[in-house]
Amino acid sequence: MNDSPDLFDPEEPTPQCDRPRHPDHPDHPEQTTATIPKSWVKFIIGLFLLPVALILTETFFQAFTASIQHGLLATQSFGCFAAGMVLLGILFFIVPRQILMWPYVFGHEMTHAIWVKLFGGNVSDHFHVSLDGGHVLTDRVNTWIALAPYFFPLYSFLVVTLYGAASLAADLSAYRWVLFLLLGFTMAFHLVFTCLLIAKGQPDLHYGGTFFSLVLIYLINLLIITGLLLLTGKDISLTSLGHDFVENTKDFVQFTKELAGFLGILVTFISDWISDLWKGFAK
Repeated sequence: MNDSPDLFDPEEPTPQCDRPRHPDHPDHPEQTTATIPKSWVKFIIGLFLLPVALILTETFFQAFTASIQHGLLATQSFGCFAAGMVLLGILFFIVPRQILMWPYVFGHEMTHAIWVKLFGGNVSDHFHVSLDGGHVLTDRVNTWIALAPYFFPLYSFLVVTLYGAASLAADLSAYRWVLFLLLGFTMAFHLVFTCLLIAKGQPDLHYGGTFFSLVLIYLINLLIITGLLLLTGKDISLTSLGHDFVENTKDFVQFTKELAGFLGILVTFISDWISDLWKGFAK
């Protein structure tokens, strides 16, 4: 298997997007006072988001386990969704990586462009996609634009949009299995290549700080997967998920308090031990 190519030019300071010099840049003419780097702020935000991601992870697996116990595996929706994921897995191992990479690169760059438009930016006509990688030039960039391809499953969104539009013109209830088959395939495609590109190391992640970017990407993807569980699961509702999330949050807070208390006792013990040891040496 060929390794997936770098999607960005490593010589570009900001991959895929041309942007004006930020006011925090040391060479900016109007830089007169010291400011807190945004990367520090986003790192702190990432620390606060991390417990939310952990609690949501526990909530998701609780809901998934409960849904399996109530017959999730026997439902047509989940079966078709799982079949779509399996199909992607088969293609991943038998189709050359470069061939699968082209639609991913196209979707990756298109997602950047769409989110630039959502934030009122402009995309130049220079839009390049190939088996060796791709790039798109824009007049702005922010955290959401830089990270969008990693948390926004473009092809899954297109599948849902097309199915919804077609449903307005005809009754497609008999073909609902096709929807979930394609959703499973496209979501697996999105998650697999997102993980591959993150593991390979992408400059996009550096824009808001790698830690913050990874936490945000994980959290949003988990929210999407949780939403899909609501659609395909059995005896799972938004209310039950919310209740479990609140209960898990209470448990997490209690655990944090107990851990803080234990660490406080441990620090006091070590401090007293060092103090006694020092007094022994002083005699």
